[in-house]
Amino acid sequence: MAKAKYGYGWLIKWIVAAILLGVGIFMALSDDVVYTVTGITIAIYSLFRVYPLLKSLDKEVLRTINLIEILIGVVLGGVMIYAGVKGVKTDQAETWSKLFRWFLAFFFYLRGIIFFVSTTFFDEKTEVPKFIFHIIAISLGAALVLWDNFDAGTLGWLFLFVSIASAAYLAYDGYGGYGQYRKFSKSLNTKKEKEAQVKYEKDLPKEEIQKEKDLPNQHQEEEEKQEETYIS
Repeated sequence: MAKAKYGYGWLIKWIVAAILLGVGIFMALSDDVVYTVTGITIAIYSLFRVYPLLKSLDKEVLRTINLIEILIGVVLGGVMIYAGVKGVKTDQAETWSKLFRWFLAFFFYLRGIIFFVSTTFFDEKTEVPKFIFHIIAISLGAALVLWDNFDAGTLGWLFLFVSIASAAYLAYDGYGGYGQYRKFSKSLNTKKEKEAQVKYEKDLPKEEIQKEKDLPNQHQEEEEKQEETYIS
């Protein structure tokens, strides 16, 4: 059995693209899903940062500041999950909608502030992409504070746009991978046919192989003789 040169990564990309598109559509149509997914995302993002940050930061004050931010993120995520599961289904739905906007603004603004405090006052090294990301985070936090009409529905449509773009990219990338996979499968089949022909020739006596090679020549000579007979 030949070792696969091309795997099934294209299939996984297509499945993820379908899931992203489905989640995006569902979020655009359901506010409670937006609360829940946003809360889960913030909570997971915060928890997954604990060990790498505490291990890599050299200064104790930076560890403390980032740990406090992580705890705040987990609490905010938990509150948003509660809002999605129970809060928006009560008569306090409008209040939760306003809190949702302020929670998001606070989350992004806090992330940007802590980044710039770390790099400015505590000489934490950084890269250009991280710098740009945190500029966007602070700007987004300020924009959410001033954006009175922002609610879960608005974020749901933004999620849908991002989901469509991501799904389109994954589907296109998976299409290219599938094309390579089919080419590899075709080359395997061609290789098997050649190997079978070689094995067949090895099993035959040399006289039989020579006869098979001479058959096209014999047919050609017979056709030439027939043509000469018709001419005469």
